[in-house]
Amino acid sequence: MTDKIRVAVVGAAGAFGMKHLDGLMNIPDAEVTVVSGTRLEPTQAVAAKYGVANAVVGLDAVLERDDVDAVILATPTGLHASQMQEVLKAGKHVQVEIPLADSLADAEATLAAAEASDRVAMVGHTRRFNPSHQLVHNRIAEGSFNVQQMDVQTYFFRRTNTNAKGEPRSWTDHLLWHHAAHTVDLFAYQAGKIVQANAIQGPINPDLGIAMDMSIQLKSETGAICTLSLSFNNNGPFGTFFRYIGDTETYIARYDDLFNGRDEQIDVSKVAVSMNGIELQDREFVSAIREGREPNSSIRQVIDCYRVLGALEKQLA
Repeated sequence: MTDKIRVAVVGAAGAFGMKHLDGLMNIPDAEVTVVSGTRLEPTQAVAAKYGVANAVVGLDAVLERDDVDAVILATPTGLHASQMQEVLKAGKHVQVEIPLADSLADAEATLAAAEASDRVAMVGHTRRFNPSHQLVHNRIAEGSFNVQQMDVQTYFFRRTNTNAKGEPRSWTDHLLWHHAAHTVDLFAYQAGKIVQANAIQGPINPDLGIAMDMSIQLKSETGAICTLSLSFNNNGPFGTFFRYIGDTETYIARYDDLFNGRDEQIDVSKVAVSMNGIELQDREFVSAIREGREPNSSIRQVIDCYRVLGALEKQLA
């Protein structure tokens, strides 16, 4: 390994591939040596934009290189588990965008592959790294705040297959396995192991083949509860908004920003070295590789989230 961790970003031309590149450019210990996509021309354009020397097509073209220590996968959800296993088999460290998989069987198989490897295997559960949620987590850890209830809204207006940039995508997103994964994992991270989970969903969209509306209820071992509402039908501001109702305060997290229950903004600029949750997530990935340790949001740490999602999928079926 060189002085810097040599990183490949796969799916670089997509919305989240570019978010990872934005973050990696601010990490002194990281060097992006290659970007990969499904089409060469847009991938070359991304390489030129970020000053990356090499642009290739496909994952195989990345794994055969000797200038790659670690791979970040920002690819379609259905490929996450199999591609993560391929990267581990090739002996490289890997971080995959959320979700780890879109089935419990694939999630468990990927955990087994990670446990059989000596490589860092991390999942992009960004909410663990947003400064807003970090501050709440710190206050829970110090004993000055305990979650009683979380109320979460995850809303998009997405009646066609489009990505976060509003561009067409070749695969279909999913409220349960992708968007609910953020909140299911975060609730357990902040309030303890989930011991009860229930879900209902609205009508199946005839074109996309998925439910466009969903409601999930969770309860943790501490007695805290969580209500999560998800929709692809909401014609309004999009994103996920978290209300923490606790024993000493109420907090509202809007991505990296945090407010109290009276909607007064709380300064979180000193919580971490950046205000960008994805950059902080990538810093953890690079640091864990450098230090030879398990990262926050390793597969082992987040697997319970996918076990809960698997149970909810059975309920919905």
